[in-house]
Amino acid sequence: MTVTVRFAPSPTGRIHIGNARTALFNWLFALKHKGRFIQRFDDTDVERSRQEFADSILYDLHWLGIFPDQTEYQSKRFSSYDAAVEKLKAAGVLYACYETPEELDLRRKVRRTRGLPPIYGREALKLTEAERAGLEQDGRKPHWRFLLPNFASDPFETERTEVHWNDVVRGEETVDLASLSDPVLVREDGTYLYTLPSVVDDIEMGVTHIIRGDDHVTNTGVQIALFQALGAEVPAFGHHNLLTTASGEGLSKRTGALSIESLREGGIEPMSVASLAVLVGTSENVTAVASMADLADKFEPEATSKSASKFDPEELVVLNRVLLHHMTFAEVRDRLLVLSISGKDAEPFWMAVRGNLDRLSDAVSWWKILREGPQTVPELSEEDRAFVSQAFDLLPEEPWDGNVWKDWTAKVKKASGRKGKGLFMPLRLAITGLESGPELADLLPLVGREGTLARRP
Repeated sequence: MTVTVRFAPSPTGRIHIGNARTALFNWLFALKHKGRFIQRFDDTDVERSRQEFADSILYDLHWLGIFPDQTEYQSKRFSSYDAAVEKLKAAGVLYACYETPEELDLRRKVRRTRGLPPIYGREALKLTEAERAGLEQDGRKPHWRFLLPNFASDPFETERTEVHWNDVVRGEETVDLASLSDPVLVREDGTYLYTLPSVVDDIEMGVTHIIRGDDHVTNTGVQIALFQALGAEVPAFGHHNLLTTASGEGLSKRTGALSIESLREGGIEPMSVASLAVLVGTSENVTAVASMADLADKFEPEATSKSASKFDPEELVVLNRVLLHHMTFAEVRDRLLVLSISGKDAEPFWMAVRGNLDRLSDAVSWWKILREGPQTVPELSEEDRAFVSQAFDLLPEEPWDGNVWKDWTAKVKKASGRKGKGLFMPLRLAITGLESGPELADLLPLVGREGTLARRP
C-alpha cells in the first residue's frame, strides 16, 4: 500500500500559516513514508471559488517546498458525486427533507425546552408520498440528509453508537453518532456540502491517511459512517491542533491574517515558516531546520499537543536569522544577483554580513554602505572626530588582507592611548555610519584603502 495524503483547501482566499500547517503535516508524513501528496481544491462553492486563489495556493505551496504529485478540482467531478447520491438513495440512507431554516430553528428550541439535545428529529422520514408531493407542489425543494447508523431497527429510537479510530496525532478517539444530527449532504439547489464530495474523492483517489485540523474530529465520525455506507475501506485519520494569533484569535483566509503571501513579501524564509508551523505546539523544541528532509526526520505527528498553539510572527525573525547565518554563498547567489549584489566581492561580502541579517533583503543596505559609504552622517563628538582623523593618518598601505583591521587598530591604540569601545566605536561610525554590524575585520578589505580614506570625517 502506498501512503497517499491530500491537502484540500477551498480556493476562496489566500492560505495562512494555519492552512500551511495542515499542508506541511501531510507533506512531511508522505516524505517519511515515501508516499504521495494530492493537492485537491474543494471548489464546489462555485460562487466564492476563484482560479486565481487556486493558483496562489499552488504558488505558496511551491515556495514552501511542497510539490504535489497530483492536482484535482472537485468542480470537475460532479458526475462522481451524482453517482454516490444515487447509490445512497438506493440503499435507503439518503432521504429528502423539506423544512425551512426557520422551522428547523424552532424545532431545536423546542427540543432544548424538553431537555433533549438540539439535533434533527428525522421528522421528514414520517412524510408520506402524498405529503412530499404536496410540499413540492407548494414550491418547496428538498435537501437531502444522510441517515446515520445510530439505531437498531427504528430510526426514531436512537442509541449510543460509538465510532472509534486510532488517530495518527491524538491517539484513541471516539464519537457517538447518537449525539449528532443526520448531516445534510445535498442542498435544496442541488449543490453539495463538504462531506459527500470529500469522502467520494478520498475513495476514488485512494487516500490512505487524512490529516487535518482538530476542528474536524466530530466530522470524522460522520465520514467514517459514510465511507462504510459507500462500501469503501476507511482511511486512517489524524487531527492536529490549531494555530491562533499571538492574542489567541483564530486564523482566517478572509482576513488574510498571517497569510503565506504576506510572510513571503515580508522577507521570511520558507524554511522559517515551515519550521515554526510544524514544530510549534509539539514536544519538539522550535528550531530553524534547514531543509524539508531534515524537518521530516524531526516530524512526529503524535508529539503534537491537543490544545491550540499561539503563533508569534516575531519567532519567525529569530529563525530567519539563524537560517541566513548558515547559508552558503552558493545557496543565495542567484537571489543576491536579483538584489544587484554581484561581482568578485559578492561572496566575501555575503560571508561578512550574513550573521547580521534578519532578512536577505537587509543585505542591500550593507552593500550600499560597502560601495557608497555611510547612508547617514555619523554623529561624532569633536573629540572623536579629531581622533578618527588622526587614526586615518595611520591607515596601513595596501595590499590589505584579513589582518588589516588588527594591524591598524594596534597602531591607533599605541598612538592615541585609546582602547576598547572608545577606540573601536568612532572608527565603526566613520566607516559604516552605524553602531553595530558585521566585523570590520571582514568589511575593511572589501572597502579598500581608497574607499576607507574617502570616509574620513
